[in-house]
Amino acid sequence: MGKFTVLNHPLIQHKLTIIRRKDVGTKEFREVANEIAELMVYEITRDLPLEDVTIETPMGTTTQKELAGKKLAVIPILRAGLGMVDGVLRLIPAAKVGHIGMYRDEKTLKPHEYFVKMPSDIEQRDLFIVDPMLATGGSANMAIDALKKRGATNMRLIVLVAAPEGVKAIQEAHPDVDIYAAALDDHLTENGYIFPGLGDAGDRLFGTK
Repeated sequence: MGKFTVLNHPLIQHKLTIIRRKDVGTKEFREVANEIAELMVYEITRDLPLEDVTIETPMGTTTQKELAGKKLAVIPILRAGLGMVDGVLRLIPAAKVGHIGMYRDEKTLKPHEYFVKMPSDIEQRDLFIVDPMLATGGSANMAIDALKKRGATNMRLIVLVAAPEGVKAIQEAHPDVDIYAAALDDHLTENGYIFPGLGDAGDRLFGTK
């Protein structure tokens, strides 16, 4: 069973409350969503491997630590996942970016894949799949399926707000994928939205209706 972790750092909680407010505009929503993603990745990358390196400081030679060349990629689930990419890249600018497009059939609520463009070596990379909302888990499950089909083996799902139903769906379908959320919310509404949630993250990020 993949682990589910709520990253309850005070700054993450504070910033999430800001964007939950319905009167927050597109510009602020976009900026703060990326700030939360950046803070989350800071917490998630605590286990990145380090190696010794010999360097010269102004005072002389010393052995210090640096990242051990771990290959990372950030994979936004389109379109709302784009709202977290810049935050991740601010911390890990060398990460590659793949894109995976899903749309949800409004009648059946089932996701459909329409676009997948990945780095050529995803099987060698640790993938951070990002999407603001984990609601039913349908889109994330399909995205993980699509990545596994293309050779990916090491994935983590990073979301701002999760519903218990979505967490359960991912853990059942993909027990090898850990989930990180800024909050675990109460439940899904009848039309598949997270309550209390933050509305439609895509619309709020891009100013659409």
